[in-house]
Amino acid sequence: MTNVTRVLVVGGGSAGWMAAAYLNAALNRDEKTADIALIESPDVPRIGVGEATIPNINHILRVIGIDEEDFMRRVDGTFKQSIRYVNWLEGRGDFYHHPFSRYRPSPIDTTGRDWLMSDRSIPFTETVTAQTAFCELGLSPKMVGQWDFGTPLSYAFHMNALKFADYLCEVSTARGVTHHLDHVVDVHTHEDGAIDAVSTKSGQRLEADLFIDCTGFAALLMEKTLGVDWVDCSQWLLCDRAITMAVPYEHHYRGYVRPFTTATALSNGWVWEIPLQDKRSLGYVHSSSLLEKEDAEREIRRFEGAHAESLDTRFIYFKVGYREKAWVKNCIAIGLAGNFIEPLESTGLYLSDLATVILTEHFPHHGDMEALAFRFNRVMVNRFYEILDFINMHYCLTRRTDTEFWREVQKSERINDRLQAKLDFWRVKPPSPSDFEDQFVPGQPNRPLESRLSGDHRAPIDTAGLWGYESYEAILYGMDFLREECDAWFGTDRPKTRVLPRVIQKLQMAPQKLVRHEEWLHQVLGMPRYTVAAGARRH
Repeated sequence: MTNVTRVLVVGGGSAGWMAAAYLNAALNRDEKTADIALIESPDVPRIGVGEATIPNINHILRVIGIDEEDFMRRVDGTFKQSIRYVNWLEGRGDFYHHPFSRYRPSPIDTTGRDWLMSDRSIPFTETVTAQTAFCELGLSPKMVGQWDFGTPLSYAFHMNALKFADYLCEVSTARGVTHHLDHVVDVHTHEDGAIDAVSTKSGQRLEADLFIDCTGFAALLMEKTLGVDWVDCSQWLLCDRAITMAVPYEHHYRGYVRPFTTATALSNGWVWEIPLQDKRSLGYVHSSSLLEKEDAEREIRRFEGAHAESLDTRFIYFKVGYREKAWVKNCIAIGLAGNFIEPLESTGLYLSDLATVILTEHFPHHGDMEALAFRFNRVMVNRFYEILDFINMHYCLTRRTDTEFWREVQKSERINDRLQAKLDFWRVKPPSPSDFEDQFVPGQPNRPLESRLSGDHRAPIDTAGLWGYESYEAILYGMDFLREECDAWFGTDRPKTRVLPRVIQKLQMAPQKLVRHEEWLHQVLGMPRYTVAAGARRH
């Protein structure tokens, strides 16, 4: 075994540059331990859409050493405090939020049960956090000056993904990462099958000890060279295509910049609305087998309004699943080369940054990769299925029957068996913290993972590494879960729903503390002031 001192990231984009920037910052912070290089092709088209994140992105930025306000300026960034789900339950204008912050009034959290025992006249998240109301009021999660409003609110960001990659490239190369702008034409392997080097169109031979495959669904190293298969999970998530559209504010500005992501259910899927500083990014995620391209385009234009008729659109294809093993020999797949789940909970960048963080913790400094790859693969597959369960849950709890799509997603064969076991258990007892001690509830399947590769084949478990009982409560109760059970348990004549006093206090103080989101962007970041379009819908 030889020490690992040379790392080559193959492929750029957000995933590639995040890996290069984070590894360089983490491994070479005090003294240089590894040479980090990245090669990306100038010939591969760049697909840029608005990207929504979750609060974990703040760890990445801090480790790399990026100033938050500079970051937001460079990527047209805005704040994100929640995801607002519209038309998922009945399809009649209903909505609920999955916010990032909530209060716990005591060491024993009974807020979920208290809400279930009430008449449920106030949406659940509005009883446990002021952040839901802040979102509806369009308020920034930060003050213009120094924060003096109690516990800070948790938040993430919306950003231009292409500008984020370019910004990370600039930061990384300035701090020692080598950047090769060239096209990989061949991959060379050792006798044992490990990767030795890549050859480029210009005639370079780039050798490394560790290779990171960030070549997207093409998976140039992991699939085409090492032959690692893709595990298809489309049985539980039917959407495989998106049509995207950007609405520049010069073209149509509604007078506000929402401090949250919106996910609105349409006829055959859902549309994201991601607000940036210069535009709104939309994407209709849908099933290509149930919706023709022309119908998808008509539907997203109708959703946006008459001003969208002249705007360009683009179709993006994707596949839900993951690589059998994300780390094989001396190659690690990060980004679309390793896994993909539709971005309903904004986990696209998260899975890439998680892989990078876990790789840093398991970096094979001394060349012994087998044990480290074992643990890396276990963490990644557990987290993938945790996300799969959570996204699957949004669909299977719907009561919509207006199209074949919504009728199909409710069928038992479309609900994965891990999620079904959770839902069955929570019909006996509502979710609580101990449910995620090892996430093995009655009925949980214990089938080994299917893989022809050696290694860990244990059934995946949900460790609440990303979402615990609080997040499950937000979605379950937003989708009116346990409605019939509560009538049986507590009767139909239940007391009025109560809001935590601390939430009421925060709402009363907010107008003196927080400005509207767009005003914060104007004052702090210098976002231009756009002209409000005639007849624009107000917040």
